[in-house]
Formats: sequence, structure tokens, C-alpha cells
Amino acid sequence: MQIRTRGGRHKRRLRLALPAFAAVAVLTGVGVVVSGPGSAEASATPQLSAGPSKPAPVSQQELSARLAKILKAGAKNQRSLVRQPDAAARDAAENTDGGEGKPSARIIGGSTTTISAAPWMAQLYYEDGAGDSYFCGGAVIAPTKIATAAHCVKGVKWSDKGVVVVGTDRTLATPPSSGQTTGLNGGTAIGAYRQWHHPLHDDYSLDNDVAVLTLDTPVPSNVKILPLAQPTDSALYQAGRDGKVYGWGRTSSTVLDSGSPKLKVADADIVSDASCAAAYPDGFIKGHMLCAGAAPTGSDATSETTCNGDSGGPLVVGGKLAGIVSWGDQDCSAKGKFGVYAKATTYSAPIQSRVDDTNWSGDHTADLLARRTSDKSLFSWHSKVTGLTRVDNLGGFKGFTLLLQTDLDRDGIQDLLYRSAGGDVYWEHVGPDGGEGQRKLVAKGWSKHKQILAPGDVTGDEVPDMIAVDSTGIMRIYPGKGDGGFAAPVSVGSGWGAFTMVRGHGDFTADGKADIFARKSDGKTYLYKGTGVAAKPWAAPVLVGAFGSMNALVTTGDVNSDGHADVLARDTAGKLWLYPGKGNGGFNARLAFGSGWQAYNLFG
Repeated sequence: MQIRTRGGRHKRRLRLALPAFAAVAVLTGVGVVVSGPGSAEASATPQLSAGPSKPAPVSQQELSARLAKILKAGAKNQRSLVRQPDAAARDAAENTDGGEGKPSARIIGGSTTTISAAPWMAQLYYEDGAGDSYFCGGAVIAPTKIATAAHCVKGVKWSDKGVVVVGTDRTLATPPSSGQTTGLNGGTAIGAYRQWHHPLHDDYSLDNDVAVLTLDTPVPSNVKILPLAQPTDSALYQAGRDGKVYGWGRTSSTVLDSGSPKLKVADADIVSDASCAAAYPDGFIKGHMLCAGAAPTGSDATSETTCNGDSGGPLVVGGKLAGIVSWGDQDCSAKGKFGVYAKATTYSAPIQSRVDDTNWSGDHTADLLARRTSDKSLFSWHSKVTGLTRVDNLGGFKGFTLLLQTDLDRDGIQDLLYRSAGGDVYWEHVGPDGGEGQRKLVAKGWSKHKQILAPGDVTGDEVPDMIAVDSTGIMRIYPGKGDGGFAAPVSVGSGWGAFTMVRGHGDFTADGKADIFARKSDGKTYLYKGTGVAAKPWAAPVLVGAFGSMNALVTTGDVNSDGHADVLARDTAGKLWLYPGKGNGGFNARLAFGSGWQAYNLFG
């Protein structure tokens, strides 16, 4: 199969792809929780008129047609290579390979392997509508999430023309039969309806070369999840540490049409930063990139390295996603020129925020649900990065005292946790566009609980959890099961009743672990940094500021899409402010997000 390489717009790097009432002062839940008239029965359920923005899954016929176009385009295209990175610096703006800004690609040497040995591997096919196509690799990091390279995603619309194939170790040699999307060499084809790439990705340097695709259907049960390496996993990057890279890329640095039809694996032991910098003095960015694998010898016969076609694929170290195939030399086997990867631990926070998001609008930014006091109508406010826009009236939400936005089953559709006036807590999996979903009773008689929140993965198993503080001030973690249910609680300790607000959704310290904030009645607010250990989930508190003038703190995730979790706060005048997270537990200068918010008394 001949698929066009995805060459760089600026040709500096060889891209490795183939072708509450208004004045409430004390909040007792994650949302703004109020008491008063208007209760709901324990069995009551909100009647939302619309659900999260998610289109129906791409049909089997459409996926089949896309694959046919992709394979046809790949068969007729002539592929070419980009220039060697260092030599291209002086004329980086020139487009000398005849490409249109598509990604380029690689495994030379190594050996074939099976999908059972790498059950999280994904194939990414794309056809741009102009008779052009390309191919990238990826790794399944959640049931609906694929981690890949930014240069495989940026500038194209995966929801329209892309196909993700999982569950097979063989690439497609011929188009599937009409309507066939299962049984593709034993695999399954799925559409991707959302895409995100790092906002600071640079086309020239290939810095921040990470992306996430959200599938419209969860992967089959035989497809496994590859855990994401976290910043605390520094031992994974010790020079000489054993690593493996997987892909279907070219098996020859000179034969263009040499992509492997069978999944290959190659040794890719970690290379020191010093050696990587020496190999690429004008390209390596310490902390953002890493090299792996034995230095190529100059000959395909004695080299083992990535090559065109492997972009976005995983570097696996210690059973975790440690790197994402990014770039390398024009000549894949060029002497001393290692394969270069995006360092996963550097990007674990923004990637994880895409896995466990609170996105209602389907654009990978955290949105806000808010209930109006006057008529108890619930509205969706969609993030526009620099502000919020009210979009939908979701219907009546009378008689509920708590609302949380989360994704407990990790299916890419935002869920709701809500509490009735009777104290019963429910998980609601809202169907697309308000369709029929799934509802599950989570807890009974929690009307006196002081705090309930869903901060994300607290226990370190990559599944979202729930936290509750009861009437006596004891905090408990309820480990999530990934299906909207929870395992037996783990007691964290007492004394949490001293806080009037406990908030958190996401990673505020960029270490890959969920964190929380706790505010006392005097406004002093403390950061409790997550440890990822259920028995002792929080590090010692650190004073981060005072929110004494604020009567609502809301944490729905990454609102401004910069890769860090943020805080929304409402002051006593009804103005809403965004406190952009810095990724170290602190905040950048606050931004005004409008006035009149005293009209709302319950936030997600």
C-alpha cells in the first residue's frame, strides 16, 4: 500500500507519519448549593431538553466509503521525503517536497509482533478530499481516547474524513466490502468526532507534538488501555532504560513504498538528553523531547529505528506511554541520528484533561452548566476560551441541591452527578443530544454531607473517582469503577468540616494527578496536591491565596484550553472571573468573564 508521507510545511523536522441564592455566602458542595423551597422526590430525575453535543456515530457505510477513498488515494500518490532537519534550518519556509503540509513518517529493523502483545495500538487513516491520504499510529489511552502526534491532527478535520482502526496488527491492503467496518483483519473501524492538539504545537520545530482524538464509539473490550506516564515516573527516562516502539512505518530508508503490513516492534532504549542534543544540536528541546533506540549505523541492515509511517505511535517503557513518535532525520538510518519522541510526562496534564473532561459542547474546552434562580432553568454555557456564551436552555432543574460535571464512564460524553433535596445522589449518563441515557443511584441520605466533588483520578488507576465529606467532617474517597459505579470508600481523615468550600476538577500542578482546593470561612484557600495514593491522597496543604470576596468557586477543568485546569469564581457583585491555572498550583492574572451571575444559584 502506498500512502503519501505527511511532510512538514517548513521542512525542519522529518514528521514521522505516513501517508444558591444570589447572595449565598457559604457553599457546601462542589456546585453552589442552596436550601429552600422546591424539593424533589428521591426518585426525581431532571428532564433535560438537550444533552452534550455529540453526533451519532459515523455509519458503517460511511466509514467503509472513507477507507475506500483513502486506500485509492494512497495507491496513486508518489511519496517524497522532507529535508534533513539541521540542513533545512536556513530555508525552513520552503516547501521542497511537493507536499501540502501533511505529516511524514518509520520501523527499520525490529521484528513483527501481534496485537495481543500491543492491544492498545491504533491505526489512523485520513483522506483530505483532494486525492491525498496519510497514515499515523496512535495509542488507546481511554475507551474513547487516542493519543497521537499533533502533526497528525493539526490542520485537518478528523470528524469528516478520518478513520481509526483498532484491534488488529495488520494494515488494510484493499478497501473493505461496502458497509464493513468490523472484521477488518480482525479489527474495528471507528470515527473520531473531536480532536485536540497542544495549543503551543509548532510546525517548524515540532515542539509540543501531542494530540488526542475522541472516538464516537468506545473501543471493543478486547482493546486494552495503555497507561500514560506521569511526571513522577522519572525513572522511566534513565539512560539505558529498556523501551519498545511500535508501528507500521517504512522498513527501508530508501524504498518509499516499504510500509510494514504487519505491526512491528523495535528496541528503543532511552538515550540521555546529552546524547540527543549532540545528535540534533539545532533541534532537540530538553524536557519536551527525548531520543530512544540505539544510534543508527548509516545502514538499514544494521539499524533498528523508526521511519516514515510511525508518527503518533507509542514509545512504551515500564508498561506506560513514555513517548510519542515525532520526528527524525530524512534518512531514517542516518548514522547517529536517533528517533525523536514527544516526552509524555511533560504533557500528561493536558492529555489527561482531555481524557477526563467536562466538555458539553464537544470542542475539548471545559464548559459550565448553571441554574437560574428565578425559574430553576438549567443553561449550558460554552467556553470560547476568553469567555462563556450561553447556548442552550436544558430545561427545569428544580429541587436539586448539587450538580457536578464529569465523565465517570470515560466514554467521551459528559455525565452528571446530582443530588435531590431528599439527599439521594445519582449518576446520569446523558445520551447524545438529550437522548435516553443511563441513570444509577450512587448514594442515599446524603442531604447533610458538607461536600461532594468529582476531581478526577485520585487513586492513580486512571479512572475518575468521587469524594465526599460527611456531616462530621470525615472525608472519604469513592474509587470509580469506570461505569458510573464506585467501590467501597476509603477514609481520608477528619477535620474537613472546617472548610466552607472544597473544590477540584483536574490537575492544577501538572503532575498528572488530580488536586483539590479547600477554603476556610476567612477566605484563605489551600491547595491539596494529589498523590495518586488512595490511603493518603493529599500532600501537605499549601496556602495559595484568599477568595474571601467570592461566594462561588467552580472547577470544571481547562476552560481556556491551555492545558491547565482553571478556577471560575463569582464575586459579591455578581461578576464572574476566570483564574487561569499556571500548572504549578498558582494562577495567572484573572480575566473578567461577565456580570449578572448573581442570577444563578447552582453551578456544575
